[in-house]
Amino acid sequence: MTTAFLIVAAYVLDRLVGDPRSLPHPVVIMGWCIARLERVIRLFVKQEKGLRAAGLLFPLLIVGGSYAVVAGLVYGAGLIHPWLAIALEIWLISTTIATKGLADAGLEIGRHLLAGDLAMARRSLSMVVGRDTEHLDEAEISRGAVETVAENIVDAIVSPLFYAAIGGAPLAMAYRAANTLDSMVGYKNEKYVNLGWASARFDDVLNYIPARLTALLLVGASWLQRLDWRRCYRIMRRDAGLHPSPNSGLPEAAVAGALGVQLGGLNYYQGVASHRAKLGDPLRPLCADDIAATVRLMTVTSIMCTVGLAAFAYVLHG
Repeated sequence: MTTAFLIVAAYVLDRLVGDPRSLPHPVVIMGWCIARLERVIRLFVKQEKGLRAAGLLFPLLIVGGSYAVVAGLVYGAGLIHPWLAIALEIWLISTTIATKGLADAGLEIGRHLLAGDLAMARRSLSMVVGRDTEHLDEAEISRGAVETVAENIVDAIVSPLFYAAIGGAPLAMAYRAANTLDSMVGYKNEKYVNLGWASARFDDVLNYIPARLTALLLVGASWLQRLDWRRCYRIMRRDAGLHPSPNSGLPEAAVAGALGVQLGGLNYYQGVASHRAKLGDPLRPLCADDIAATVRLMTVTSIMCTVGLAAFAYVLHG
């Protein structure tokens, strides 16, 4: 059974069922392991210089361990029956992507806004972003949702499928481990600036090619949806580098250009102001409809990505 089939089947499975709460999710296990490893490191390493060196343990043990465990599980399943290994690998790859979860989260925020329920929209947004949401108006809630969906096209769809195309479920899960590390310890604040530096850099490296692939796919998706694909490309080229992340600015700027809106600006995190560079031109105010438009862009992009990477995997693996 080719890797191409595994990718398509995993994508379809995720679109249909997403991540049922009744099933154990590998990211939960990864989070538990990351938290325990951090506790052990901080117990034995007290100096900041030592924490910087110890930070290398996160990608080595968590990413390497995730790859080894999944490779062992797939191999063991194959010894029992080949179809068991195939089913296991399809399920494992599907847990590394989140097309349904990302769409559902964005559309839920949009529905609350369209119903005029700002309180519920703020609450739903707070479940998927780290910024303070208590006092946001419709435009700022819409901005938060659009930015989150756009940014996660890379992390939650293109990158895991890219690595699945190269190395199946083990490599896709290794990527998901790296991304989970970045979300837990990859901060540049006082607590993690030394301990989390290796995790943050490793995530940046792994997302470098997928982020640029995503930007090109978004241009194509904009053309297919009769949005302004030329402005999408132009804004992406002009503004992506203004984002503090070397990768996240690409999909956010591309989406801003395609929709004719401006993303970025002032956010608050636990009451502390954080200024993000503005991406795109404010041709009109952001509104709830922009969330659904971004979800549609994400959906078309994910389909194009799946088909393209399945073809790539077929050529690579046969």
